[in-house]
Amino acid sequence: MNKHFFIFDIDGTIIDTEKTGVLSMMDTAKQLLDLDMSYDQAYGYFGIPSHKVGNLLGYHDAAEFGEVWEENFIRLSYMMRPFDGIAEVLEKIHSAGHSIGCVTSRNRFEFDKDVHLAPLVKYFDHSICAEDSERHKPHPDPILKYIELKEKELGRKIDMEECIYIGDTMHDCQCAHSASCEFALADWNGRGQQGIPSEFHFTDPSQILEFLA
Repeated sequence: MNKHFFIFDIDGTIIDTEKTGVLSMMDTAKQLLDLDMSYDQAYGYFGIPSHKVGNLLGYHDAAEFGEVWEENFIRLSYMMRPFDGIAEVLEKIHSAGHSIGCVTSRNRFEFDKDVHLAPLVKYFDHSICAEDSERHKPHPDPILKYIELKEKELGRKIDMEECIYIGDTMHDCQCAHSASCEFALADWNGRGQQGIPSEFHFTDPSQILEFLA
């Protein structure tokens, strides 16, 4: 079935933030917890809201953990870039008359201040950030919030079969499936399936255009 509503994660899907996110996580864990994390251990927290990671690691002040991680993330943001081909894919989906939204664990400040993301925001009809739903990934709330806004805009109900969520982590997958939405794994860095269940497994952004055929 062709898709009409394309919902994207940002980090690891549109913007290559892996090194920035993982290395800044390692620095934060060392700084606040004197914890030496391997790259793969820190990668396990990639895509989870920063304040939630503080709780998961048992840090006494989740808000402070998030603030320090954000400072370290900004310091290392020079490593970030859009994935090759993703801008062209967004433009083609938009030109074909389909809707594009984003559901991200970023807060609104992180979303608005990203100079790499800024040229692509014009393609999104709605963006759902961490503040926009009571619960976050892996819960369905962020995707359902996007659907709610889109239904109000269109004045009709949306069949979830019309939708696809494109992301790169288990949290993304769980968010999609708990919202009864099909999930496409964005494997642009060639990590493989990683045990993440998905209806689609793409290794190049251009494969997303198959939904337009």
